[in-house]
Amino acid sequence: MSESSPSAISRQNLKVQKIIVAISLGLFLVKIFAWWLTNSVAILTDALESTVNVIAGFMGLYSLHLSAKPKDKEHPYGHGKVEFITAAIEGALITVAGILIIREAVLNLFTDHPFQKIDWGLYLVSATALVNYFAGLACVRTGTKNHSPALISGGKHLISDTYTTLGIIVGLVLLYITKIAWIDAAVAILFACIILYTGYRIIRKSLAGMMDEADTELIQHLVDLLNQNRSDNWVDLHNLRIIQYGSQIHMDCHLTVPWYLNVHEAHRQIDALSGLVKQHFGDRVELFVHTDGCLEFSCAICEKTTCAERQHPFQKKMVWTVDNIVSDQKHRVQA
Repeated sequence: MSESSPSAISRQNLKVQKIIVAISLGLFLVKIFAWWLTNSVAILTDALESTVNVIAGFMGLYSLHLSAKPKDKEHPYGHGKVEFITAAIEGALITVAGILIIREAVLNLFTDHPFQKIDWGLYLVSATALVNYFAGLACVRTGTKNHSPALISGGKHLISDTYTTLGIIVGLVLLYITKIAWIDAAVAILFACIILYTGYRIIRKSLAGMMDEADTELIQHLVDLLNQNRSDNWVDLHNLRIIQYGSQIHMDCHLTVPWYLNVHEAHRQIDALSGLVKQHFGDRVELFVHTDGCLEFSCAICEKTTCAERQHPFQKKMVWTVDNIVSDQKHRVQA
């Protein structure tokens, strides 16, 4: 079943991101108020981390607005790459926030400062954790469904912020019970390390997208689909390339067909292949297929039993895999 149109997906992504921005801004104000009430460095670090949420939220909103623009002569593949850029910036901001949190916490390990109204701080921070988690979960689900790197990275950021807040809640409970001041800073340091790891993962995935790193999971999905629905006129499929532009995907490949098919017959094979891909991936995929006529060495892997032009007997079935579908046909057959 075909997915929603790119424009509908873009509108949905923008709507979700606007909600996330509003939530992030509200939670930041609540955490600042909680810090003002308690004078807790752990809550302050949580609030500092939330400033990144707000900044990243607005950046994500801009990137989704830009990536939703249609293709033009300056951007023939669309504007989707901007989502990888903003996701990378968000990851960098998360990393910087983690470093600042550690710095602030270390300084407070050696500084005495009074605490107050820790119970109120617990109530407020716990409420922000719940809102953050469910907002992040909704963001990741929508981003995964619509293949939006910006929404996915933003959602993961909110969820990681929740885990950080949960750790801070535990620390505040211990602080409230024991009155041991260094617990506040120690908890902040521990969960700042989690923030740093989250930032690294987001940066790593974003750079992979900008560098057009092969998405093996996506290729495996495509390979399984092709193996299950293979036509006997598809002698081989090779030189597959996949590039992602935000939620949009560009694919190109070479399809080997019997050499004696005329232009219209070969084009019908391309239409069948394109239709299969569109049916399962939806309109977000742009597929370009180059047809090759089979050569003498192709007989060894050709399963077309009705071929009157066969020059060599069939030897083995060429099962397409993630490793061999991206390579040249002749080298695979000879191997």
